Amino acid sequence: MDQSTKAGIPIALCTVLLISISFIYILSEKNTSVSITQKVSPSKPSSSMRKTSTYRDELEAALRGASMANKTVIIAIVNKAYTEGDKPMLDIFLDGFWLGEDTRSLTNHLLIVAVDQTAFDRCKFLRLHCYRLKTDGEDFVGEKVYMSEEFIKMMWQRTRFLGDVLRRGYNFVFTDTDVLWLRNPFPHLTLNYETADLQISVDQFNGNQWSQKNPINTGFYMIRSNNKTIALFDKWYGERNKSPGKKEQDVLIELMKKGSFKRLGIRVRFLDTLYFSGFCQDSRDVKIVSTFHANCCRRIKAKVSDLTAVIHDWKRFKDPSPSPLANKTMEEFRWSSHSACEKSWIS
Repeated sequence: MDQSTKAGIPIALCTVLLISISFIYILSEKNTSVSITQKVSPSKPSSSMRKTSTYRDELEAALRGASMANKTVIIAIVNKAYTEGDKPMLDIFLDGFWLGEDTRSLTNHLLIVAVDQTAFDRCKFLRLHCYRLKTDGEDFVGEKVYMSEEFIKMMWQRTRFLGDVLRRGYNFVFTDTDVLWLRNPFPHLTLNYETADLQISVDQFNGNQWSQKNPINTGFYMIRSNNKTIALFDKWYGERNKSPGKKEQDVLIELMKKGSFKRLGIRVRFLDTLYFSGFCQDSRDVKIVSTFHANCCRRIKAKVSDLTAVIHDWKRFKDPSPSPLANKTMEEFRWSSHSACEKSWIS
């Protein structure tokens, strides 16, 4: 082989190699282009999958935004009837946090769950943590009078939603918006979950915080997320179709009496009305009371009237003027009568 032929071999090999590399690069770019297009324009999931994904994403974001470090959230549920009027119930509820002792910062962990668009818009306007709960065509917009069919449906919808919160691993304090938070209640709630899975308010306290003879009220309670409490909510909600005409609180009481708490291994603590007060049984000591619930009352208008009176009592107690109620003996202090709520049962 002559020298010129030998010199041409490396050049030819290099040319072939360059052509091969260029061809491979072109194919690679083509495949990359297809891959990017697939990521931008995925095949559409079913409507049910889209709905579930959106629900989970929005709820998870709302819970995460309001959560404390230990994954505990304060939850209240409202509709239009609680956000409209000269002095809406939601505003009174928030007044409690504003006027209470060591309570203002707790609104950072308060999640308002709205069951209609008006309530959701009001929540957003107030710059709170808000979540819009879809209710599958149910109308929960106006006032739902105590024990009406619509009221019962709304209570069961609430139970279903709160069970879902537990399944996501969040502990929560549920509070009705007719509960005034006058002091931070957490010092009176045990944070040792080995001691209690569920801590719940009562209408009348019988003196024993572990007695299942206490008449529970689901308007305020703290619950830990674990397998036991999730099973309780599944059992609880599962009883709704077997319990026509009964609200969720009635069914929970029945489950307690039938031994469901014991079978599930749930330790329940019943909250003393000295600290977690209500219209059914006023706290005896304004100097230590944490919450005040407008229970034993039938209509929103009556609740607003009597809770406003409680706020006035609280302001007088906190008044720094020369003759505040704070300087009086406990025998001299009296809460205003809950006359509007008493009359709500006969009108």
